Amino acid sequence: MASHLDEQQELENFKYLWNKWGRWVFAALVLAAAAYFGSVMYAHHRQEKNGEAAAALAALVEKAQGGSDEKAVRAELLNLQQNHPDSIAAAQAAMMVAADDFDKGRYAEAEKQLGWVLQNQQDAFVRALAVQRLSSVQAQQKKYDAALATLKTPVDAAFAGVLLETQGDVLYAQGKSKEAAEAYRLALDKTPKDAPGRETLEMKAGESK
Repeated sequence: MASHLDEQQELENFKYLWNKWGRWVFAALVLAAAAYFGSVMYAHHRQEKNGEAAAALAALVEKAQGGSDEKAVRAELLNLQQNHPDSIAAAQAAMMVAADDFDKGRYAEAEKQLGWVLQNQQDAFVRALAVQRLSSVQAQQKKYDAALATLKTPVDAAFAGVLLETQGDVLYAQGKSKEAAEAYRLALDKTPKDAPGRETLEMKAGESK
């Protein structure tokens, strides 16, 4: 059997998916992740613990892609969460399941999985992504105050622009166009000129004025 990706490489793959598929494309996320992880999971050597986590994630992806019943998928997720709670693989699995839950309207379950990521994952990128997605789930339920409170979760300054854009989305959904425009403006100030999605952000800023 081929050896496993080390955790840093897994994180880089995670970032690749984030940039490639956008910030919150639920319906496509599980299938995209399944295809991607299925092709790269067994590539390099890592210590046994991370290898076990990677193997568990691969098993989860295989079951999800193969149309297994949800109990089997969630059993693999529980295995990861119990035995490798601080691994990138566990965070990936939880977010994949959360995306599927969101797409099927199971918002409480999606919130539960994203909350678990925030409680167990310390990587700056993963935490910022979990905050953004949790806020989006709450906003979808019109729990706007909760969504805005979630966005106040401390994250690395490098991800401030992403959260400010989401803040603008929440405010705009509330009908607070002026406040949304200000959030988008601040987000633009913190977003590099060549960043993926900047054009969309500029469009939002223009429409909210």
